[in-house]
Amino acid sequence: MSAGDASSDLGEIIQKKLPIIWVLGGPGSGKGTQCEKLVERYGFVHLSSGDLLREEVASGSELGQQLTNIMVKGDLVPRETVLQLIKAAMVKKVSTAKGFLIDGYPREIEQGEMFEKGIAPCTLILYFDCSDEEMTRRLLGRALKSGRADDNEETIKKRLVTFHQHSEPVIQKYSEKVARIVSNTDPDTIFLVCVEHVDAVMKKSGLQIPT
Repeated sequence: MSAGDASSDLGEIIQKKLPIIWVLGGPGSGKGTQCEKLVERYGFVHLSSGDLLREEVASGSELGQQLTNIMVKGDLVPRETVLQLIKAAMVKKVSTAKGFLIDGYPREIEQGEMFEKGIAPCTLILYFDCSDEEMTRRLLGRALKSGRADDNEETIKKRLVTFHQHSEPVIQKYSEKVARIVSNTDPDTIFLVCVEHVDAVMKKSGLQIPT
């Protein structure tokens, strides 16, 4: 796909006023669960930058091989590459999408600025605000079932520090778009709050709200 094709298709996102929702929250904050519920209710397309990177690597493409080399060295994947993967995924789904959930992105202010300049403005940010104690409890509980190597107390503590360092500047910069949702409670209660915020932005854009 050429850059020109991508630009014209991205114009369709703006023309259709499709909601673009950034979904932020620490590891174990429950954002994955809520994204599943939002997809079911609204028909949104759920995109995770981490999943897109893993899919590209698994595809064995030239870019996938380059990404493998970068990650094996422990280097960060360039912001531009991550953005291009998100953009391509959005363009691929734009004809049938009711909106987009961009999960775990942006991780820093520069990523957010590049997204809004290169794709489209973000409509809403759902920020799942969960205490470190609760996130740790959930992740340790998950580890008992999944056996994930990164779900141990020392690694979790490091992941939470990294999350706070990078996410808090993003939340501050885009504060006027942020819906801060306390996610220490049960998933159904949290979802009702999500629906209130999403319905509000859809109504503002003149989009049909599911009953």
